[in-house]
Amino acid sequence: MSGTINVRPFGTTAAGVAVEEYILTNANGVEVRIITYGGTLTSVRVPDRDGQFANIALGFANVADYETRSPYFGCITGRYANRLAQARFTLDGQVYQLAVNDGVNALHGGVKGFDNQVWQAETRQGDGEVGLALRYVSPDGDEGYPGTLDTTVVYTLTDGNDLRMEYSATTDAPTVVNLTNHAYFNLCGEGTRDIYEHSLWLNADRYTPVDATLIPTGELAPVAGTPFDFRLPKPIAPGQRSGHEQIVAGHGYDHNWVLNRADLTDTTMMIAARISDPASGRVLEVWTTEPGIQFYAGNFLDGTLVGSGGRLYRQSDAFALETQHFPDSPNQPHFPSTVLRPGEQYHTTTIYRFTVA
Repeated sequence: MSGTINVRPFGTTAAGVAVEEYILTNANGVEVRIITYGGTLTSVRVPDRDGQFANIALGFANVADYETRSPYFGCITGRYANRLAQARFTLDGQVYQLAVNDGVNALHGGVKGFDNQVWQAETRQGDGEVGLALRYVSPDGDEGYPGTLDTTVVYTLTDGNDLRMEYSATTDAPTVVNLTNHAYFNLCGEGTRDIYEHSLWLNADRYTPVDATLIPTGELAPVAGTPFDFRLPKPIAPGQRSGHEQIVAGHGYDHNWVLNRADLTDTTMMIAARISDPASGRVLEVWTTEPGIQFYAGNFLDGTLVGSGGRLYRQSDAFALETQHFPDSPNQPHFPSTVLRPGEQYHTTTIYRFTVA
């Protein structure tokens, strides 16, 4: 057991609830920091090709900013990550009205989703890895969702420089669930510059186009001939700046890609994405059991947020690669199902693998 786990106070919420920060460090010096508020990744320190370490995750230095200003930096998003049209869905003939928090839609679990909860924490340590298990029980009717949802998320940092995230949940009534982590990364280093020259590869031949409110139209459209074609690695900048109607709708990249699975219900672990920074040599690979991945290019960062390093975050200063079931799946019957019933267990796994080139 070569890694270490340390814990320190991170402040208190406005309601007076104590928040802790857990610091996971592996044998190579890679360090991941997680706070119990939102199960949030506050810092991920990895080396460049010359062995120089930097924090590549955007975040804040205090609880108050996470409570009042965060655009979902590094948090667990749920009960339903991404958007649900008109903030409602029908399950077993019953319509459930959810909290509206994104125009006319529901986004990332509602007004007080999983990102705004203080989770119970338990450390874990094994051969060549250190971890943190976080648990939150969401009551029946929370933000309009049916059923009591008992959720556990386990973060594990390995000596192979993998950050593994395992999501599990059970329910006492039929419900829908879609969990992910909303980390914002910049492989140059947090707050240093934009991500336009990052090179992205996505293991996806199709994506889900959206309407003006960023709800999928239902089409699984080919990426060929569009700015959404990342089947060969290429820089982000040209597509992000293009006039393609879908780029205009999302103010840049903010879309779900359909991963190349012959069967979208298959949960075999597969590589979904690889993104690299040519300047530093840092590489992030994303592996997942999920059918989709959302690529977001930090379109709504506007220079008003000051990060943990004291720097302003501007548009396209970071990217997110969120593994997931598709947005609005409960309202799109041909999308892979997100229904969870009593006696079943929701379980997905995603790995962020950090290397250099």
